Amino acid sequence: MKILFMGTPDFAVPVLEALIAAGHEVVLAVTQPDKAAGRSKALVPPPVKVCALAHGIPVFQPERVRRPEAMAELEKVETDLGVVVAFGQILPQALLDLPAHGCFNVHASLLPMYRGASPINHVILAGEKESGVTIMQMDAGIDTGDILLQEAVPIEEDETAETLAEKLSALGARLIVRAVEALEDGTLTRTPQEGETCYAGMLKKEMGLIDWKLPAETLERQVRGLLPWPGTYTFRAGKKLTVGAAKALRQDVPPNLIPGAVLKADKSGLFIQTGEGALRILQLQPEGKKMMDAKSFLNGSHVKEGELWG
Repeated sequence: MKILFMGTPDFAVPVLEALIAAGHEVVLAVTQPDKAAGRSKALVPPPVKVCALAHGIPVFQPERVRRPEAMAELEKVETDLGVVVAFGQILPQALLDLPAHGCFNVHASLLPMYRGASPINHVILAGEKESGVTIMQMDAGIDTGDILLQEAVPIEEDETAETLAEKLSALGARLIVRAVEALEDGTLTRTPQEGETCYAGMLKKEMGLIDWKLPAETLERQVRGLLPWPGTYTFRAGKKLTVGAAKALRQDVPPNLIPGAVLKADKSGLFIQTGEGALRILQLQPEGKKMMDAKSFLNGSHVKEGELWG
């Protein structure tokens, strides 16, 4: 089957590789433009571009895919099916209609829950016990099309957005191959989305700021759900501290301390009082330095019990 592939980040690469391995002809990979990164501002290609070129697949990188000049280029390509994975732009209906069988989307949630750009992060922030992948027939709405295939996976207690993304990417790669096979042999079914829904909007940098008045369990999910970006952070003496790993403790805390106060800073660990329970800091990164464990941080800092963070 001739496939038009549209995707950008690492999450999309296993899906592209699975389609190639299954013997499908990916006639074009559409991805976002190269971006400047680091102090040198050198242009870095998106992972899908790197993968596609390694397989000899032509690459198209429009600034805006809905612009007439971009659509004119895509109309020249004859395809049977479009496969879209975390592309990063909203697709016009005219593009969805170009392939003979329309476009399939590999979405990292159990639709209709967690429609939107960042479902992996939001399921962890919300404390969900499972997530999954939905293969969806795309329509003009935002993740509102018919469900073609769907499979769930459990969310582990220490799951981060990073580890969950790896699991869901691998699952999406398996499911898309099954979906295309079912399309080819005429056994693919379509189920309209029904039931409760919510929207997982785009992440913003300010979402990472710790509010110590919240319960420790909420803050632990914030740390896990916003890894690696935007990250979770607080301030100590006006300097930013990024928290890389933390564990919520339901233990009683002294009533005379306010949220954000250091409960302990010794060989037993680094513990901060929250609005409910304590948060044990396992990894953190001082401003301008590398991520380190709490013991290394305490060895190089004079943290006193009772001092306030935030």
